[in-house]
Amino acid sequence: MAERLIAFRDGRKVRPLGQGTYRMGRRRSEEIRALRRGIDLGLTLIDTAEMYDTEDLVGEAVRGCRDRAFIVSKVLPGNADYEGTKRACERSLRRLGTDYIDLYLLHWAGRYPFSETVRAMAELQQEGKILQWGMSNLDVADMEHILSLPHGKACAADQVLYNLKDRGVEYDLIPWSERHGIPVMAYTPLGEGRLCNCDVLRKIARRHDAVPAQIMLAWVMRTANVIAIPKAGSIAHVEENARSLDIVLTEEDLAEIDGVFPAPTRKIPLAGW
Repeated sequence: MAERLIAFRDGRKVRPLGQGTYRMGRRRSEEIRALRRGIDLGLTLIDTAEMYDTEDLVGEAVRGCRDRAFIVSKVLPGNADYEGTKRACERSLRRLGTDYIDLYLLHWAGRYPFSETVRAMAELQQEGKILQWGMSNLDVADMEHILSLPHGKACAADQVLYNLKDRGVEYDLIPWSERHGIPVMAYTPLGEGRLCNCDVLRKIARRHDAVPAQIMLAWVMRTANVIAIPKAGSIAHVEENARSLDIVLTEEDLAEIDGVFPAPTRKIPLAGW
């Protein structure tokens, strides 16, 4: 089977499975080893944010392999005016110990106009401090507004909550993003682990010689422009997640999943922050 890759606006490609770092840091050495193992397995996209307090951990993890890593970080909305965005990016660069961030996102909508944030993002990109920029936790109407701004059509991603229990983005945001060539990054793709005891997922997992978490990740990644970013704090957990890339769910599998976790039939407000 050909390796599936997802392309960003600048032509760079990543596998549809990355690595999250929210709430990491309690087992630092083990987590750094896990992130490095993930990079070795091709899970090169690593997601962090100034809010997570994990940028220094990510920076240590990619030391010696920075050229293979695709680092995503985020500016808090309270810092996201024009000058604040630029200052926040400089702080993130220092914590990460790198000269550039591959993808820099606004974490969620705040009090500052999007136009200020986008202007700062565009300048940071021109300066080479970020290679691409995007948004997080924005729904279709806000994403349309972003694209209407000067430099807005360079928006390269939207990161949102997406898992079996939170499927609202399927109704309009994911199709909209596909039409506009904007990858969607799915955070909390395992629903914080609460779904692993579902009988249907257990049955499907047995058919694929897998575990329910792998089925959930394969399900999130079934759409062509979606990247799942689960957290894994150990090498064993990273290796387990990576095996989900080899699972191809059947029509029967998908129908059984829909029977328990139905697809949205109407617009649902964006979940998350």
